[in-house]
Amino acid sequence: MSGGVDSSVAARLLKDQGYDVTGVYLECWRAPGCRTDQDRKDALQVALGLEIPFTVLDFKEAYRDRVVEYFFQEYEAGRTPNPDVMCNKEIKFGLFYDWAMANGFDAVATGHYAQILPLNDHQPGLFSSQDSWKDQTYFLYRLTAEQLHHTLFPIGHLTKTEVRALAKSFNLPVAEKKDSVGICFIGDINVHEFLRERLGENPGQVVDRQGRLIGEHKGLWFYTIGQRHGFTIFPKTVTVSDQGERIDHHNIPPFYVIGKDAKKNQLIVGFGRETYQDSFRVALPHWTNEKALTQLFPAVTQNLPLSVLVRIRHTGQLHSATYDPHTQRVTLAEPIQGIAEGQSAVFYLDTDLPQPPVCLGGAVIEESYFDV
Repeated sequence: MSGGVDSSVAARLLKDQGYDVTGVYLECWRAPGCRTDQDRKDALQVALGLEIPFTVLDFKEAYRDRVVEYFFQEYEAGRTPNPDVMCNKEIKFGLFYDWAMANGFDAVATGHYAQILPLNDHQPGLFSSQDSWKDQTYFLYRLTAEQLHHTLFPIGHLTKTEVRALAKSFNLPVAEKKDSVGICFIGDINVHEFLRERLGENPGQVVDRQGRLIGEHKGLWFYTIGQRHGFTIFPKTVTVSDQGERIDHHNIPPFYVIGKDAKKNQLIVGFGRETYQDSFRVALPHWTNEKALTQLFPAVTQNLPLSVLVRIRHTGQLHSATYDPHTQRVTLAEPIQGIAEGQSAVFYLDTDLPQPPVCLGGAVIEESYFDV
C-alpha cells in the first residue's frame, strides 16, 4: 500500500472479496522533499479504516544499491535506464514478494493497472489493463510464471475513472489524492540536478549524423534520445546533407538527440527523417510464462522470427514488428522516433481471446540502427 488511491481501492476490493488482507508500506527512499512520511500516514489511515493489519518494510538500503546505483551507472555509460522496471523486478516483485512468500502469504497484490488471466490449461498470462492509457504491463514484463501464480492485480479490469469513483463510494481518505509521478519511490524530482549532484558535468562535442562538429553539450547523462534542448548549436553553422543540400542550422526545425558515443563523449543530433529508425538490437530477453506461451505461440521459444507488437516506452504506442531471436534484432514495420539504448522493448500479441493484448515479455534495447 503506497498511500495512493490505486492500492487503497485494491485493498478494499480484496477485503470485500473475502481475502485476509494485510497492508504493507515499502519505505525505499528518504530525502528532502520526499513524500515518504505523508504517504506512509495515508496508507496507515486507509488500513485503519479497512480494519486490516499494517506493517512497514524498510528497503532503503536495497533500493539504493539495486535501483539508484543502476540508474546512475546506466546514465554514466551513455544509456537511458528504466528505474521503474528495475524497481518492480528488484523491490516489489523481488524483496517484497520474497518476504510475503516466506511469511506464509498466498499472494501479493498491488494497485498496478494490469491483468493476470488464463492463457491455457489454467496457466496465467500477463494481459494489458482495460485502461489502455494507464496500462503498466511495460513495467512488469520481468514477472515470472511462478510470480503470476501468486500475484493479484485487483484493479486491472477497471479504468482510472472507475477507480476514483470507487474510492469516493468507499469514503477512502485518499480518494482525491493526486497520482504519484516521476521515478518509482523517489517521485517527481529534477533529474538533471539529481544527475549533476552525483556525476557532475563532462562537456563534449555535439555532432551531426555524419560526425561533423556543430555544437557542444554539458555531459551525455543529461540527455535522452528525442530531447531537443539543453545543448548548444554553434551560430552560423552550415553543413551539407546526404543529398548534397546546404543546411543552415538556424533556419531549420530544432535538432533532436538521436544517439550518444560514450567513448568519444559525443552527442549525436539530427532532424527530420534522421530522427526515425526502423530497427534495433536487444539483449537479456525474458518471457513472462515460457511454458504457456510455447504451447500457444510456438515461435516464441523455437528461435523462429516472431511477429509482435512492441512498445519502447511506458504508455507508448504499440508498433508492429518482427523479432528474430537468432540476431536479437527487432525490425519495425514503420520507422519510429525515440529508440533509446538502455530502455526496454516489451513484446505483445493480440489473441483470439476477448481480453486485451497479452504481454509476452521483453528485452533491453542494446543497440539502435540508423536505417533511414
